[in-house]
Amino acid sequence: MELLIVDDHPLFREALASTIGLSDPDAVLHEADGIAAACAMLAAHRGIELTLLDLSMRGVSGFDGLVTIRGRFPRVPILVVSGHEDPRIMREALHHGAAGYVPKAVDKATLTRAIRDVLAGALAIPEGLAEAGPPARGAARKAPLAERIARLTPQQMRVLLMIRQGKLNKQIAHALQVGDSTVKAHVSEILRKLEVISRTQIVIDTASLDFDRPQDGHAG
Repeated sequence: MELLIVDDHPLFREALASTIGLSDPDAVLHEADGIAAACAMLAAHRGIELTLLDLSMRGVSGFDGLVTIRGRFPRVPILVVSGHEDPRIMREALHHGAAGYVPKAVDKATLTRAIRDVLAGALAIPEGLAEAGPPARGAARKAPLAERIARLTPQQMRVLLMIRQGKLNKQIAHALQVGDSTVKAHVSEILRKLEVISRTQIVIDTASLDFDRPQDGHAG
């Protein structure tokens, strides 16, 4: 199997690679320390079958990293390996396209089983998540949002993320190296596909892509 490990902590990448190597010595492992590097690696190595992703990395807000990779490489499943153990965050990660979720505190056998399950096409759900109670009030609206976001093309996803960062059309055009009219067309399509009527609504409606996490620490 060929896997990509995405985490900005070298020691954790090494530990994860070691765990995978012990269970499958023939595994081909790639590493990336951020979302941009991960996308470049996935573009360069089309044989990658699974991405193991840390949610909380430098320069990444909420679920933006997960959404970005899913938008650009929808055929490669993502197994989130995170220090967050809040059931709400786990559910949101699954809603936004993760094929599984594994807390970093799990043992090697659980991690290996989750990898095997996702590669086999199954959903790897943390033990006890189903028994943790119903989603928080209002969370039922998140699945339809995830479906609407899935309608966006990879380029529209990039525009969406920059809108969320407060960038103007000219700034987006410069970043993507396209014309203003192209950006306007993308924004119109985003509004239509997300079923909203303004840029402000885009930001408000996609607020669930964020989650509360310590800004100074690294929960993972």
